Amino acid sequence: MLKKIVLALMLTTISLFAMNFQTASKDELMTIKGIGEKRANAIIKYRKAHRIKSAEDLKNIEGIGDEIANNAKKGIKNSEKKVAKKATKSTQKAKKSLSKKSERSKEKATKKVKSLKKSAGDKTKRAEKKAKKAKKSLKKVKAKKKK
Repeated sequence: MLKKIVLALMLTTISLFAMNFQTASKDELMTIKGIGEKRANAIIKYRKAHRIKSAEDLKNIEGIGDEIANNAKKGIKNSEKKVAKKATKSTQKAKKSLSKKSERSKEKATKKVKSLKKSAGDKTKRAEKKAKKAKKSLKKVKAKKKK
């Protein structure tokens, strides 16, 4: 009887702390021993097309074998220093990527503004020319009426 209670408590504890691979973030995936940034990205890419129900499903992903799947199943984690270092690196990469994208966006916006200003200037010049032509033709019409 005592064995059954202990076994039930162990299973409950394991299920409470088990990671949901279908919804885990990149940083959470990287806490598993053997999963770095590349494998975490591979898992995220895989789960967009497939459902990951258990750690065994991870074996279907290229670069993940029995050892890593067992680590995931048992909840074996990387050392905290490695996880923090990897998380910092991925955060820095994301920031660099974001700053490059924002710089490109600023450049595109600046080009668009210049283009619109030039276009507006061209339209203003055309409108002025049309107004001059209209004034000339009006003068001609008035001159003809006087004769």
